[in-house]
Amino acid sequence: MDFKLISSRDNSLIKEYIKLRDNKKYRTFQHRFVLEGARLSGDAVKSGVTLHSVFLTEQAMEKYPETAALLGESSEIYLIPDKLARDLEDTKNSQGIFSVASVLDKNLDAGKIKSGSRFAVLDSLQDPGNVGTILRVADAVGLDGVFLCNCCDVYNPKTIRSTMGSVFRVPFRDDLSFPEAAELLKSCGVTLYAAVVDKDAESIRETIFCDSSCAVIGNEGNGLSEQDVGLCDKRITIRMNGTIESLNAATAAGIILWEMTK
Repeated sequence: MDFKLISSRDNSLIKEYIKLRDNKKYRTFQHRFVLEGARLSGDAVKSGVTLHSVFLTEQAMEKYPETAALLGESSEIYLIPDKLARDLEDTKNSQGIFSVASVLDKNLDAGKIKSGSRFAVLDSLQDPGNVGTILRVADAVGLDGVFLCNCCDVYNPKTIRSTMGSVFRVPFRDDLSFPEAAELLKSCGVTLYAAVVDKDAESIRETIFCDSSCAVIGNEGNGLSEQDVGLCDKRITIRMNGTIESLNAATAAGIILWEMTK
């Protein structure tokens, strides 16, 4: 395998990787984001994602030869020393594989919203782990798409890691406000179900979802605003036992999405 050697943190490609990792505005401007680890980089290539550069340690090339070969077929490979890898890593147990990728072209428009589809809208979620986990759940239950409205950056490295590669497979859109997403979905005949903590809302156990349905999940601390609930068609809730008042947003989403798609 042909590769080039980079040993300095002052290298322009290394500087770009670090800036893409740390700066949302720069990711948005460059239309690129970073991946760390063998699985994410390998899944990206298998999903047709364009990689611009890949940085590997010698140990990573020896430990993940198949992944290294796959990455080498789609991008320029740069060999870096362990010391430089520590400057790139965003995890405690890095595998020594780092990639720069193009942002994903998965926008959902009216032409892609078909009868019988199932969607989720995440409204103002700010925890990367929650957003990433819900995208992973969406992949597991076979959702047709996820709308991210005023959420944390889907290309945040923590969000990407939490998806475990599902971000490459689940169609999503992150450029609409909640009212805009609600209007788009309703215009395509999709019924919106607001997930709320309210004893007067319909229990998820009793809900019969329409053919074209969308679960709307609100902010971790505040849930959905009354205004946004008012834009939905129905209100649903997860009845709690004992003194439990609410669930983590990702946990609640998992239960609701499973019920909606079973």
